[in-house]
Amino acid sequence: MGDNPLFATYLIGLREGLEATLVVSILVAFLVKSDRRNRLPWVALGVTVAVALSVGFGALLTYTRTTLLADYRDRELFEAITSIAAVCFVTWMIFWMRRAARSIAGELREGLDRAIAVGPIAVVLFALLAVVREGLETALLFFAAVQGASSDTSPLLAILGGILTSIVIGVLLYASAVRINLTRFFTWTGVLLVLVAAGILKYGVHDFQEADILPGLNTLAYDISGTLDPSTWYAALLAGMFNVTPAPSVLEVVAWLAYGVPVLLLFLLPGRKRPGPPKPSPESPAPAAPQAA
Repeated sequence: MGDNPLFATYLIGLREGLEATLVVSILVAFLVKSDRRNRLPWVALGVTVAVALSVGFGALLTYTRTTLLADYRDRELFEAITSIAAVCFVTWMIFWMRRAARSIAGELREGLDRAIAVGPIAVVLFALLAVVREGLETALLFFAAVQGASSDTSPLLAILGGILTSIVIGVLLYASAVRINLTRFFTWTGVLLVLVAAGILKYGVHDFQEADILPGLNTLAYDISGTLDPSTWYAALLAGMFNVTPAPSVLEVVAWLAYGVPVLLLFLLPGRKRPGPPKPSPESPAPAAPQAA
């Protein structure tokens, strides 16, 4: 995404890590409160396998880009495709989380209860599937966000820092040692992730142009290199966070705006409220007042 995508990767680790941590805490709390602590190792095994699969998926993406693809254009095309996939995943994820946030706890408890009735393998698989989606999304988003980064270790440390922060927050929430407005948290991080995704899409378009799939690589929308010095810290922050660069192509700018503006507006629109019970019509008799004892 840019030369210094530290904040973007930290945000990805924080957001995705907190979602996974909340899922695990819901499962653990259900088992503890229902006096089924002996099932906790099965859940732990499923979560461990999910983490291992996510790390393996990230390693496979990196190995494919650095080793399997020798041709420059093939690498650019691979990075472009993974960028588009990452944008699709993050868009689906933020809208799904907004819609399912209120019902996810009940669905997880019901699913785990059914898995317990089946047996240990079902519990392991249920915990695995509940967590692995977040892990695979994290690996894909991280891979897309760090493309073009000048350092391999700094983005990795940033995403690990975000994940560790999310685990600490999740543990404190579970222990009721801290209270945060999760709706507001996911709204603000969702807004930032939309902007990050717009930057990833812009970088993907650039890779398609580098691979000669799309035209217009040298057709610049503007050039403010004299005003926005790429060597300054704020230019590096803008490039790393939102992929705002001093001299983008026309197609890059069109892609950024075509995705970022409508998705941001749709995300910030208030959700539809569920219809309440029907109000009595004016012709209906009013309910009788309760009798005094």
